Amino acid sequence: MSRVVISEFMDETAVERLSGAAPTLYQPDLVDRREDLIAALGGAEVLVVRNRTRVDAALLDAGKGLQAVGRLGVGLDNIDLDACKARGIQVWPATGANDLAVAEYVLTSVLMLLRGAYLASASVAAGDWPRQQLIGREMSGRVMGLLGYGAIARQVATRVKAMGMSVIAHDPHLPQSDPAWSGIGRVSLEELLAQSDALSLHVPLTPQTRHIIDAKALTRMKPGAVLVNAARGGVVDEAALAAALGEGRLAGAALDVFEVEPLDAAHGANFAGISNIILTPHIAGVTEESNIRVSNMIADKVLDHLKERV
Repeated sequence: MSRVVISEFMDETAVERLSGAAPTLYQPDLVDRREDLIAALGGAEVLVVRNRTRVDAALLDAGKGLQAVGRLGVGLDNIDLDACKARGIQVWPATGANDLAVAEYVLTSVLMLLRGAYLASASVAAGDWPRQQLIGREMSGRVMGLLGYGAIARQVATRVKAMGMSVIAHDPHLPQSDPAWSGIGRVSLEELLAQSDALSLHVPLTPQTRHIIDAKALTRMKPGAVLVNAARGGVVDEAALAAALGEGRLAGAALDVFEVEPLDAAHGANFAGISNIILTPHIAGVTEESNIRVSNMIADKVLDHLKERV
């Protein structure tokens, strides 16, 4: 039996470190084989997952000896924290390890959406030459809005300010006295929506933030603004966003996270025929470099745990 079970992809070097310390089962597709995953947890002490493995009460009950869950990322939506707490199971997120990757994704998306020309490859390949329609806008001199002002949002702020943007943010959980506000405009949600040329979301999914960007919020956004969501699916009402894009009220949007992942036919249909949108498969925080950082951070936690149990 394996003391460590890894159900999604992890940097191979980190896996080797774990395998050298304890019996380890590494099967990146285990996430898609629920019954096999349940069977594998019989003698496991640590389960390592990304965002697709549902760590719910039923899974935890299968792992009677589980003592910890390592999360190769920071979002904990897929982990039943109350169920873990009730069973005395620790949860280890890889806090901070992929902040840079997400920040660069946001910066790239804003640049692409403001220029617009990068979405016209098929048209150009077909022999069209739509130069007049593709005269986009520069990032410099525009307003970057951040909904939530935690670690990733601050990385975004540093980078877009270097590109000539001014930055405003809304975060009711960050006290006005916090030094992080230095050089950043602290605004209400209404002001954020009305003033942002580009709006990036950096909030967890909670009952309070679900569909915080809904049809009403989208009508309050600046005409021609662009939206980036690399935070959590469900924060944006996807049908309302598709309607706003289709009607030309927004210039574009980039979504890396969705209410249903992977997108099924019903949810994917929301975006059919919309040309000014970028859809990516929950990959903003995953680069070659961040995968190494995230994997090693969790491997270190697992190894420390195993040493304590020798």
